[in-house]
Amino acid sequence: MRIEFTLALAASIVAVMARGAEPKPSLTGVTVNPEKRTVTVAAKVAPRKLPKLDQVYPVELIAGWGAPRGAKAHEIVVAIDVNPSEVHKGLEALGLKPGKPAKGENAKAEGPLVNVFFEVPAADGSIKRLSMDKVLLDPKSKKPAPKMTFRFTGSVMSATDPNKPNEKKYGADLTGTLIALFPVTDETVLQTDWTMKEEKYLKLDVNAAVLPKEGSPIKLVIEVPKK
Repeated sequence: MRIEFTLALAASIVAVMARGAEPKPSLTGVTVNPEKRTVTVAAKVAPRKLPKLDQVYPVELIAGWGAPRGAKAHEIVVAIDVNPSEVHKGLEALGLKPGKPAKGENAKAEGPLVNVFFEVPAADGSIKRLSMDKVLLDPKSKKPAPKMTFRFTGSVMSATDPNKPNEKKYGADLTGTLIALFPVTDETVLQTDWTMKEEKYLKLDVNAAVLPKEGSPIKLVIEVPKK
């Protein structure tokens, strides 16, 4: 099921785009820029090891809620505080329609292509754009991760209470998962084209040399390519 939004919200978005107004900082941490066709999410560089765990786990999420709230906080690159459905809403405001998230061995994500990158401050004071193949690497070989393609899948709707299966909510808002690398969950907003076959050998870590220190603010940008 796809998340639905009110006609009033859609009318408001259209009105803003028609006026050509500059995007304003969002109180929720999500900013939609119709001219640049981007959705920007406030984030922080996440710790790679959580105090309660005895090891560092491979990265499986680009972004999600941090600990202790996030279901996969031990596998993220950046932590966010927003509901993933807010990002879904922003992408729909830019004209995209969600596809279908993948989960399981033979599943593959469906949906429109988007670009995903971080904006970080450079040494000269400028803003540097980092694609995910620059951010992730193989910790053993130190080789960069393969280039990846991201799709706007949208999340499944999930039951909030196992005893009330008909009471459902946008699944990603239950787990805090925003961008997943592999089809280990369908409660997410974006996924790559990778399958569980890649998950078996792509045990990735963060290239700490290109990111600010843990806890530093960072911008996660999702860009809708021009047709």
